[in-house]
Amino acid sequence: MSNTNEIPNAKRLLWAGFMAILAAGVGFAIRNGIGAAWGEEFGFTNLQKGLVGGAGFSGFCFGIIIGGVVVDKIGYGKLIITAFLLHVISAIVTLMPSGSMPQETAFLLLFTGTFIFSLANGTLEAVANPLVATLFPHNRTHYLNILHASWPAGMIIGAIITLLVGDHWSWKAQLGLYLVPTAIYGFMFFRQSFPKSEASSQGFSLGEMMKDVGILGASVAGFLLYLFTRDALGGNILAGLTHSEFFKSATWDYISMAVGAGFVVWVAVITKFAIGHWMLFTLFIAHAILGSLELGTDSWIENINGTILTPSLGKLLFIFACAMMFALRFCSHWIESKLKLSPVAILFVCALFAIAGLYLASGATAVAAAFGAMFIYSIGKTFFWPTMLAVVGDRFPRTGAVAMSIMGGIGMLSVGQLGGPGLGYAKDRFTAEHMQEHGQGAVLEANKSEKPSKWLSFAEVNALDGKKVEEAKKVEADKRTPEQQAMVEGEIGGSRKTLLYDAILPVGMAVIYLLLLLYFKSIGGYRPLTIAETEGK
Repeated sequence: MSNTNEIPNAKRLLWAGFMAILAAGVGFAIRNGIGAAWGEEFGFTNLQKGLVGGAGFSGFCFGIIIGGVVVDKIGYGKLIITAFLLHVISAIVTLMPSGSMPQETAFLLLFTGTFIFSLANGTLEAVANPLVATLFPHNRTHYLNILHASWPAGMIIGAIITLLVGDHWSWKAQLGLYLVPTAIYGFMFFRQSFPKSEASSQGFSLGEMMKDVGILGASVAGFLLYLFTRDALGGNILAGLTHSEFFKSATWDYISMAVGAGFVVWVAVITKFAIGHWMLFTLFIAHAILGSLELGTDSWIENINGTILTPSLGKLLFIFACAMMFALRFCSHWIESKLKLSPVAILFVCALFAIAGLYLASGATAVAAAFGAMFIYSIGKTFFWPTMLAVVGDRFPRTGAVAMSIMGGIGMLSVGQLGGPGLGYAKDRFTAEHMQEHGQGAVLEANKSEKPSKWLSFAEVNALDGKKVEEAKKVEADKRTPEQQAMVEGEIGGSRKTLLYDAILPVGMAVIYLLLLLYFKSIGGYRPLTIAETEGK
């Protein structure tokens, strides 16, 4: 497909960005695949594993928001070097834990290393998204979908690694392999020249770029920043490790409020108290739900399917879903041109597929049914993330890289604070409820984790000890003790109910996209805008 911008290295920059996001996908999938090994070695609960997984997204928020704010000022090259160094540091920290360490120390190292990993990923995406949107202004949806096809490609590679060598290599050896694509993207970006966004080339100040975000948009990010500071740092990490009364008191909550409110006040000041555009605020809300749905579910789907069926089939289902995403993301232009669907219409249809896929997955008992459910769900989640970015680029060109970066940060922070830990807590809770309902409360009590599972303001529940559950799952079904069988059946029941409740998320997204469709119909249809058309709005 031709592009009106004659930038000689446009395709090299596109594929360098592709490789950078692929490296993030490889690391993400390998981390998913070794979650059971962490549970076995360190005795983590599902909530603890969810918190570590969530850190793989929370840091992304800071990387992409900070990167998006400074990228037009310091240049793409410096951010890429920063991201490369962060990826290397992440590997060093994450590979330090050992079984001889106290559980709390191992947890802190894994959480910190994973957070740094996601910080690097966010910094890279602060470069890749606006770069591709600038390189291909007339085909943003198509090329952003191609760029983000690298995410499922990386997950496929990572999942295949854990499938082939998971039983033979240590989790450290597997995880370290993400440094290979990291070295490749570093080479591909080396000594390349970069274009400027339309907003940057016109000399817009940061405050002018942020006007469409305004107080409304900043409030969404500010709320999630508050949750991260309060729950991830104060509530779950620092308080749990230091037992300090300071972190358990209301003082930390006030500090967290100040962090979230401070971001909103900063945006208000630099934009001269602009309220922000209602549509961008709505898209931010939708992206917060999207992040919890797509990536929160991705962080648990292999584990959940592996519990319902077998670990190997769980990996195969995960690879199958990622392969679907990879292939379909090259088809967005065909969908737009041949099916005559606008980007918002594509998002609405995807939400319907996601609802159906998760609902069917929750009740799947046979392999064919599980693959069918994942087929439908994969169609749904494929176009969400890149198409949302394309809508922002089309309708809010004045925001440059900033709005895209903030929206990406909102999506990732939502995963870290809501999707990842929330699904982990749900799995703990529904497993406990299933065991209580089936008269296995005594088994739960005898095999509960040292720490109960607690998330946000939901009720505290006793969670099964991750080490004991993994040991029980490794025993053949006809050789398990009644106690082991009760734990395995409890996990299966909890997994099914978790997927069923997860299907509520795309319902909310479908409502938002339907309302946007009706709005665009009322104004004559969806179309990209230029900066000149947005002046004064």
